[in-house]
Amino acid sequence: MNALAKVMRWPVGEARGKRLSLWTAAEIAAATGGTASGDFEVSGVEMDSRDVRSGDLFVALKGEAMDGHRFVEAAFARGAAAALVDRPVDGPHVLVEDTNKALEALAAQARNRTVAKVIGVTGSVGKTGVKEAIFAALERSRGGQGELGGSIGAHRSVRSYNNHVGVPLSLARMPVRSRFGVFEMGMNHAGEIAALTSQVRPHVAVITTIAPAHIENLGSEEAIVEAKAEIFGGLEKGGTAVIPADSPHFERLRDAALGVGAKVISFGRADHADVRLLEALPLAQGGALVTARMDGASLCYQVAEPGEHWISNSLCVMAAVRAAGGDLGAAGLALAEMGGLKGRGARRRIVAVGGHALLIDESYNANPASMRATLAQLGQTPATRRIAVLGAMKELGDFGPGFHAQLAEPLLASQADFAVLVGAEMEPLARELGKQSVNTLGNPLGFAHCADAGEAILALEEFGMIGGDAVLVKGSNSVGLSRLVDHFVAREG
Repeated sequence: MNALAKVMRWPVGEARGKRLSLWTAAEIAAATGGTASGDFEVSGVEMDSRDVRSGDLFVALKGEAMDGHRFVEAAFARGAAAALVDRPVDGPHVLVEDTNKALEALAAQARNRTVAKVIGVTGSVGKTGVKEAIFAALERSRGGQGELGGSIGAHRSVRSYNNHVGVPLSLARMPVRSRFGVFEMGMNHAGEIAALTSQVRPHVAVITTIAPAHIENLGSEEAIVEAKAEIFGGLEKGGTAVIPADSPHFERLRDAALGVGAKVISFGRADHADVRLLEALPLAQGGALVTARMDGASLCYQVAEPGEHWISNSLCVMAAVRAAGGDLGAAGLALAEMGGLKGRGARRRIVAVGGHALLIDESYNANPASMRATLAQLGQTPATRRIAVLGAMKELGDFGPGFHAQLAEPLLASQADFAVLVGAEMEPLARELGKQSVNTLGNPLGFAHCADAGEAILALEEFGMIGGDAVLVKGSNSVGLSRLVDHFVAREG
């Protein structure tokens, strides 16, 4: 194993347990136009005092309801090396006029000083999982070091840090010697992606899929296409757009990318896809063995994550890795080893009567497309019984009742034996199930309609889980189904 490969096995910004210097006091002051008090170096950047680690720069952000300056003392107590503030404090700090703008300025300097290949990821469904998979693939890539010398591999935005605060924070955390940077960008309204992509300035812009998420704010899928396509406006000259070939909006996405001078790589099952699925064989342990066509050659790799949507995601990952100049073999290994993320597909073995049940945690997000995909996944999961805990889908506006009612068909097709519907928005689905409560196996589908996660816990406990059950938990994050997941995972065995 070469030296670079050894370094890349360590978390970004660290080597053999020692965190590397990220910013000096002088660099922070120069980037933000602030005044440094003290001579210091920081090894990380954090905005939540509860997450501060030794050596971090704590950024005291100000919002409508919270002022981070209240937590500066707590951040120093947890080991912060310095703070970014708009008023003098006891301890090393950089004084600026506006901490929110200073964070953006620090992010801009981080982007300016790196020679990393930068990938931006957005989409209605799957952007966090795809971002994590691209990162895992590029972290494994071992191409030539070039001018980076002692490069440390790949950097990415953690969690779902994809908004006007999370994106600049993620950029500010990027080590100067990163070979790759992978950043997620989300939005609720038109114009938000444009603002974020102007900061990220990607070399590769990825759109995972288009679906009616946030349609309440945008009004139509066509408007969603335009909002997601804003990511192309930030592309560096000669950049590449990675788009879904199977989308009914493919031509609009392609034309938007070509309109800014971007190259286009498409992925999917369609004949015109540049990364085209040839075959996907299910594996006994879950996941699939995928064969795809790219650049006139065949690729064969395993995808650990189950579900049709992950087959599509894997094609997107391969397209993005190719566009970024990464190692496709390393990408295949990364996809074969990917585990589900908390709230986004993590699979947990929990104690049940007479054995153990499988809990599929999709509690972080939900929209009509992702609901259908995960219900299909439930139907393909071997189980004694199948149980679906479905939370309301938010931000659908006047379209909401129809979209919720339309979940009846994929729910019945999933061969579920019992469903727990959570939230007032689920009333249209409850009415549909009242008309037809027999699944595609001909078995009755029992269901309970609950006001909140607390009632859902009681309903699931009353129904009773037995060994061999598979339980899907999915809903918009604000429904709070993570509380239900945590309740039953406490019995993990």
